[in-house]
Amino acid sequence: MALMFSRDALNPGVRLREVFGWAMYDFANSGYTTVVITAVFAAYFVGGVADGAAWATLAWTSGLSVSYLIVMLSMPGLGAWADRVAGKKRLLMWVTLGCVISTAALAWVGPGQVALGLLILVVSNTFFSYGESLTASFLPELAKPEAMGRVSGWGWSLGYIGGMLTLGVCLAYVLAAQARGETGSQFVPVTMLITALVYGAASCVTFALMREHSPPQPHAPVVGMLHSLRGLRQTFRDARPYKDFIRLMACAVAYQGGVAVAISLAAIYAEQVIGFQPQETMVLIFVLNIAAFAGAFVFGYAQDRIGHKLALALTLVGWILTCVIAALSSTKEVFWWAAAIAGVCMGSSQSSGRAMAGLMVPPARLGEFFGLWTFAIRLASILGPLSYGLITWLSGGNQRLAIGSTSLLFVLGLVLLIPVSVERGRRMAMGQA
Repeated sequence: MALMFSRDALNPGVRLREVFGWAMYDFANSGYTTVVITAVFAAYFVGGVADGAAWATLAWTSGLSVSYLIVMLSMPGLGAWADRVAGKKRLLMWVTLGCVISTAALAWVGPGQVALGLLILVVSNTFFSYGESLTASFLPELAKPEAMGRVSGWGWSLGYIGGMLTLGVCLAYVLAAQARGETGSQFVPVTMLITALVYGAASCVTFALMREHSPPQPHAPVVGMLHSLRGLRQTFRDARPYKDFIRLMACAVAYQGGVAVAISLAAIYAEQVIGFQPQETMVLIFVLNIAAFAGAFVFGYAQDRIGHKLALALTLVGWILTCVIAALSSTKEVFWWAAAIAGVCMGSSQSSGRAMAGLMVPPARLGEFFGLWTFAIRLASILGPLSYGLITWLSGGNQRLAIGSTSLLFVLGLVLLIPVSVERGRRMAMGQA
C-alpha cells in the first residue's frame, strides 16, 4: 500500500488506511460498470433479452437515461442531507446495499423479459450512481489541494484493477460454461451474481477503514431526502457565484456524454458492428481496463505537475481520435487500437474531472456540491447514449455514424474548457475571491 499511497498527499489527521479504504470503493463498484454496463449485460440485453430488435439499443440507452434522470433530480438533495447530519458514510452504506441486491436480481432476467430487465437496470444503476457521487465527495476531505489529482488517480486506477478482477472471474466462468455447451441465457446470470458478490465484499473494506471527517452542518440548506425541483433550483442558485465550477460542469456535460457512450455501448458496437464474439468482447474490455488503469494512475501524477486543465484537454483530444478510428475501422485489429486509446483516455479524463471539481467545491458543502457535479455527469449520461441510440435508430442501424457523431461532444468539451480557471475556482471555494 505504501508504494501506491504517500502520506504527504493527505490532509492533516487523515490516515493512509482511510485513503486505501476510500480507493477500495472504486475497486468495489468498478465491477458493476465493467460487467453490467459495458462488457456483458449490455450486449446480452440487446442480443439476447431483446433478440437483436432494431429498437433494442434505444431501449437500453433509454433505461440508463431514466436512472440518470432520477439521480439528477435527487442527488443534490441527498448530498445536502448528508452534509447536514454528517451522514455521507451512512448513506453510502445503504445505497451500496441497494446496488448489490439489484445487481444480483439481474440474474433472473431471461430472453424476452425486456420490461423486467429495464426495471432492474434502472434500480441498480440509480443506486450505483448515488454511490459514485458520495464516494467522490470524500476526496477533498482526504487529499491536499496540490495532490488532488494523484489521489483521485489512485482511486480510479485501483477501480480498474477491481473491474479487471471481476471481469476476469466472469470471463473464466464464461469460457468454462461455453466449453460445456451453455448459452448466454445460462452463463450471463451467473456473472451478475459474481459481480454483486465482489461489489459487496470489497465495499466492506471501505466501510471498515474510512471515517466521516466533516462535522454536521446544521445551517446547511434543508432540501429533504427525496429532494424537489424547488430545492434543486435553490442549490443551483447557491452555486451560481462559483462560476468556474459551473463552467466545469458545463464542460463535463459535453465530454462525459461521450465517455458514457464508450462505457455503455462499447460491447454493443464491438459485437453488432465489428463482429466480436462475447468472449472476445470480454477480453477487449479486460484490456481496455488495463489501459484505463495506466491512464488514471499516470495522469493522476501528471495533472498535478502540468496542470489539471491541460491534462483534461489532452485526454479530450485522445477521445476525438478514438471516435474517428472506431467509426472508420473495418477490422478487429484496427478497432483494438481505438479501444486501447479509449482505455487510456477513460481513466485519465474521469480522474481529471473529479480532481478539478474537488478543488472548486466549498469544504462545508461537499455532499451538496458533488450532488451538483453528479447532476452534470448524469445529464451527460442521458444526452450521450440517448443521442447515440436515436442516431442509430433514425439512420436504420448505422452505428458508425453514431460513434462518429460522438466525437462532436468531445470537441464541444474542449471549447467549454477554455474559460475555466482552476486557481480562480479554488480561491472562490476557499472564500478568498
